[in-house]
Amino acid sequence: MVSIEGLKVEFNATALFNDVTYVINKKDRIALVGKNGAGKSTMLKILAGLQLPTAGRVSVPKDVTIGYLPQVMILSDKHTVMEEAEQAFEHIFELQANIERMNQELADRTDYESEGYHKLIDRFTHDNERFVMMGGTNFYAEIERTLVGLGFSREDFSRPTSEFSGGWRMRIELAKLLLRKPDVLLLDEPTNHLDIESIQWLENFLSNHCNAVVLVSHDRAFIDAVTTRTIEISCGKIYDYKVSYSRFVELRKERREQQLRAYENQQKQIQETEDFVERFRYKATKAVQVQSRIKQLDKIERLEVDDEDNASLRLKFPPASRSGNYPVIAEDLKKAYGDHVIFHDVNLTISRGEKVAFVGKNGEGKSTLVKCIMEEIDYEGKLTIGHNVKIGYFAQNQAQMLDENLTVFDTIDYVAQGDIRSKIRDILGAFMFGGEASDKKVKVLSGGERTRLSMIKLLLEPVNLLILDEPTNHLDMRSKDVLKDAINEFDGTVIIVSHDREFLDGLATKIYEFGGGAVKEHLCGIYEFLQKKKMDSLNELQRKPELSLSPTVQANNIEVVSENKLSYEAQKEQNKKLRKLEKKVGDSERKIEKLEKEIAEIEQKMGSSEGSSDMDLYAQHQKMKQDMDHAVEEWEDASMKLEEAKGI
Repeated sequence: MVSIEGLKVEFNATALFNDVTYVINKKDRIALVGKNGAGKSTMLKILAGLQLPTAGRVSVPKDVTIGYLPQVMILSDKHTVMEEAEQAFEHIFELQANIERMNQELADRTDYESEGYHKLIDRFTHDNERFVMMGGTNFYAEIERTLVGLGFSREDFSRPTSEFSGGWRMRIELAKLLLRKPDVLLLDEPTNHLDIESIQWLENFLSNHCNAVVLVSHDRAFIDAVTTRTIEISCGKIYDYKVSYSRFVELRKERREQQLRAYENQQKQIQETEDFVERFRYKATKAVQVQSRIKQLDKIERLEVDDEDNASLRLKFPPASRSGNYPVIAEDLKKAYGDHVIFHDVNLTISRGEKVAFVGKNGEGKSTLVKCIMEEIDYEGKLTIGHNVKIGYFAQNQAQMLDENLTVFDTIDYVAQGDIRSKIRDILGAFMFGGEASDKKVKVLSGGERTRLSMIKLLLEPVNLLILDEPTNHLDMRSKDVLKDAINEFDGTVIIVSHDREFLDGLATKIYEFGGGAVKEHLCGIYEFLQKKKMDSLNELQRKPELSLSPTVQANNIEVVSENKLSYEAQKEQNKKLRKLEKKVGDSERKIEKLEKEIAEIEQKMGSSEGSSDMDLYAQHQKMKQDMDHAVEEWEDASMKLEEAKGI
């Protein structure tokens, strides 16, 4: 559908990438990966037509539509949530307005026999049929399903968008984009503002209801669930693999190992040949053999090994001074804004050295409780910060709070004090801001580079209680792994607010779930919690039907799980299998329906005087009957397997 040929992008005479060529096909699910600053967001902007390359071209057919969700966008504050979502169907509203105008014109005119009147009737009939085929006004169920899937309640639909935080307003933009159903969907970090349940809904939606998808995300579990092709941008080149991200990591490693072995063997062969030539160059008896070896050397096609970007983040938190046994104790804590209660009766105790995670839907109070601990807002109840507790706080919007007009070096020099100022260059080098990178202005940094810069500021003072609110937003895979290892090695206490399952796995040993005004403690890891929560969610839907969608919409959202005792990963695999079988049944039904129509048309021709003696028609009819029998067998087989998988 979209062809990229010889693409080159330069910034200040330095090539970001060069001579990049690939094709985006229909139904492709592409993960665009690479280190922060490699050019992933730039590539999406070029595909969306928002930025011109230095050289090369992007060819998009006229009838192909492209939808783009950037990391940061300017959002409207003039409408309600429903009114904003309805904008995805502006084309239907325009068609409806035209139909109403024509209807009024037909009612007003009296020249019933004129050619113009008959042309108006034809236009009215044609547009009315289009309107019905496009769903007319039946798109509200689709809007409802999408908004609820992204975490909105029905009560939110009539609220002005200005009442929502930036993260929630980004969800509205994502909903509009999904509802427009573009041929190519470009998503730049779509999960940054989503909670775990909404991410799981988006996984399902992108896997089953979208055309081509090109996705930039640092959520490994998310891109593994959605994508089937991986394009890596590294050292100015791309490496294209027709596999999921996890498999790509394995294949990339195998490929480099094979290249290295072949390269080493060739270098050994070249060296031996050159040694032979050098040794016998001046011996007449070996002249023929020497010339033969020289020709061999000229014919050898020199092997190359893919460049590897070995620049890596070196991160280690300073040793933590000893705090009291219980850095944070909350007793009957409550926070409300007027009549709106965020949480109430919160009782929790965090022990020294524990690593805990705050999880739950957005807006349920995770960041609010963090702000209470930081004494940024007032609250009711009792909150005790332990003896000698020194807090290091990374806020969710930390990267946006940087002064864009300062350089990287000046940003750190401005906050550094004492002896640390003499080591700024070393610190920046450890965070991949060595050399000229330290003189970059903050405004030209990518989201991940800004996050790294904010992390440096956090490390300038030794602390014993780390509070990290969405620390992995914008960090690439390797940087996240480095941060995760550093937190694991940190000997202080850690509170992490995150929706990143892979990041929390093996890190948090206690989960605090926020929801419905309560905070519930779970003494387990994240995947064990998710397994438990998934079952709770299904029971909740059965207990509270008034909060669920209409049966038609609900049926499209609830995933069938045959065994509640399955692990989270096994459940995900089961759901994937069910979706494949459901698709196969649907495809078979459509094939049967098409064959039935074609057979009926042929039988009608065979019944006519001209067709009754046409032997080709009879042969075609016989072939279609055989195709029909085969299609019915396929449908029966797929239906039986689907029933078995569902446990019916």
